[in-house]
Amino acid sequence: MNMLIPTLQHKDLLTLRDYTSNEILELIEFAAELKKPENKHLPLLQGKVLGMIFEKSSTRTRVSFEAGMLQLGGHAMYLSTRDIQMGRGETIADTARVLSGYLDGLMIRTFAQKTVQELAENSSISVINGLTDDYHPCQTLADLLTIYEKFGSFKHKKLAYIGDGNNVAHSLMIGAAKMGMSFTLACPAGYEPDAEILAYAQAEGTKTGADITVTHDPIQAAADAHVIYTDVWASMGQEAEQAERLKAFEGFQVNEQLTTHADADYIFMHCLPAHREEEVSTAVLEGPHSVVFQEAENRMHAQKALLVALMGK
Repeated sequence: MNMLIPTLQHKDLLTLRDYTSNEILELIEFAAELKKPENKHLPLLQGKVLGMIFEKSSTRTRVSFEAGMLQLGGHAMYLSTRDIQMGRGETIADTARVLSGYLDGLMIRTFAQKTVQELAENSSISVINGLTDDYHPCQTLADLLTIYEKFGSFKHKKLAYIGDGNNVAHSLMIGAAKMGMSFTLACPAGYEPDAEILAYAQAEGTKTGADITVTHDPIQAAADAHVIYTDVWASMGQEAEQAERLKAFEGFQVNEQLTTHADADYIFMHCLPAHREEEVSTAVLEGPHSVVFQEAENRMHAQKALLVALMGK
């Protein structure tokens, strides 16, 4: 094997703030190599065990990590908080110290970012943020891999995110800024991204030449965009706000009319699951510009690269 395994300065992935532009690019390039059919079953993590703690339900996160570990020759262990003592009052710090003695790495999909941070601070093994209410860095690594496969680079590209300024938007704007890709988020008033995260992304963008902006006009965001991206309008835990959000997001659906403003060779992306005819029309989701299922598959490839970089040494 002549592939260069990326070297990461941090033992964990809590947010993409942890990584430099070069580290992210190395992960993406490594993921592209691991995706090649001849490299599908390289035993780079032979005998290694990844623990996976879930406080939120999952399709893509669980299956992609579990399948990826198996393909790398390792094992992934599903740990529901209903089944471990953390769900019955054992402290996060104690859980982290105990699991560090059993496992080679730990992924958690949870609510509070501070839970992931506390796990990492008290673990001697690598901790991966599989999703929190604030960030979704593994999704963004897969998204960047998908954009890289389509365009070959990030410079002089524009990503338009239409929808809620949520965890997916936060990680995407950081990833775009670090890779030098301009990013415009269009959302209704009151649904803007976190101001501190936006300021961080804009500061990163000044270093890489990426323009990071927020607007309330989806047409302005979509204008000449190479990538149009959306997510559900009500994320997990916001179901009670569904009716209110449906009203607030009227006019923000990604449909054939909106995409006429994008670059002729644009791609449509969605982290899934999608609510057809809400945030996106079926015509766009199933249309020739859609790469959502390639993007979903890339969760596994990007995470395999991350797992090897963190656990393979």
